Amino acid sequence: MAHGALHRLRQDLFVDAFAFRPMPPLEDAKVSRWVPWLPQRLRHWARWLPHLTVGFFSVCVFLATLTGGSSMGSLRGLLVTGFSGLVAAGPLLTLFRPVGAYWLSLLAFVVAAVTTADFSSPFASVFGGPAFATHLAVMVLVVLRTRPRLAIEMWLVTFALSAVLTALLGRDPGDLPPAAVFCGVVLVSAAAVRAWREERRQVVETRTVTAEERSRRTLLEERALIARELHDVVAHHMSVIAIQAEAAPYRVADTPPELATSFATIRENAVAALTELRRILGVVRSADPDAFAESDPEAPQPTLATLDSLLDSVRGAGLNVEAVITGAPRPLPQGVELSAYRIVQEGLSNALRHSPGADARVEISYVLGGIGLRIVNGRPSRLAKPSPGAGHGVLGMRERVQMLGGEMTADHTEDGGFEVAAFIPVGSAAGEAAAGGKQA
Repeated sequence: MAHGALHRLRQDLFVDAFAFRPMPPLEDAKVSRWVPWLPQRLRHWARWLPHLTVGFFSVCVFLATLTGGSSMGSLRGLLVTGFSGLVAAGPLLTLFRPVGAYWLSLLAFVVAAVTTADFSSPFASVFGGPAFATHLAVMVLVVLRTRPRLAIEMWLVTFALSAVLTALLGRDPGDLPPAAVFCGVVLVSAAAVRAWREERRQVVETRTVTAEERSRRTLLEERALIARELHDVVAHHMSVIAIQAEAAPYRVADTPPELATSFATIRENAVAALTELRRILGVVRSADPDAFAESDPEAPQPTLATLDSLLDSVRGAGLNVEAVITGAPRPLPQGVELSAYRIVQEGLSNALRHSPGADARVEISYVLGGIGLRIVNGRPSRLAKPSPGAGHGVLGMRERVQMLGGEMTADHTEDGGFEVAAFIPVGSAAGEAAAGGKQA
């Protein structure tokens, strides 16, 4: 234990003692929280307030020490001026080299102790008092800037050296024990403040990392769900291609060998693509074996044609929902149909979860360039139960819309409700492909 303590003491106070460690300015968010009434231009300068405070303290220490020796002769006055600069340099150096500032301040304290008749009384003499008080302030600043354990290390070094000087100079210890106790209490308090700030910073970082990991995990889970759902859509079209390529040579009499070979190659490629899709889907399912626990994996994927059953189910759960469809309904690509259905489903689920007792409205607009969706609910009539997954449904909806090249907004309304609006573009080629797939 003693060897470990000496090793830590050496690492903290001796190794790279004068390393450059500048103190950063305050964060803009912290300044805005502390002085929100301050103009924006002044807030920029307020970030340097701790540096200005330490600099002002150093100037006060220099003037106080210099004034105490101003009545002396020219040579002695020059020495007093140099000593005043040495004492005042300690606090200022804490802004850039904190551990080095401690050694510089300790040097000034030792000089004051040797040249003063009674250095053990920290506030009794002209030089000893300011030097000791400044040294204590430097130790406090070093603790607040570095780590709590330096409080004990600096206290031990300072008063061990003071005890040695007392014995060598043959002076009365006087107030040395009370000064040690007082200094220890101040340094322990500073170490407690530093430890509390460090703990709070770690808690904030942990919460931030946890929230980011939760959002990332939710996003990955949603992408895996989308991949499972779109597998059926892609597999349907690939199966149609394989069947048509296999049947095409039999529809034409005397099919040229080159054409038959081309159709066979098309079928082989389609079958190979289906095999790869099933292999990838198997990996996704093995990572989430309960993904299909609530539904039949062989059931067809839902589309907007089955929206009435979803609305009936939601009404049965207690949500008064109204559906409005504008424009002429037309066949859409299966991926668009599935994503639109899931967005409506998630929007209504959020209304049930977060706005109990509110009315909801679903608007579906078939326009020339795609399909528009709007799910809005009013203010809840009673308190909603806490939901640990708040915001993850919106994240999944946004991922679906972005995957299809659309845009989406989700925000609170002026009356206290919530609105989700999305637009999914549908090109003419995609619409023709969807119609061709249905006809096949």
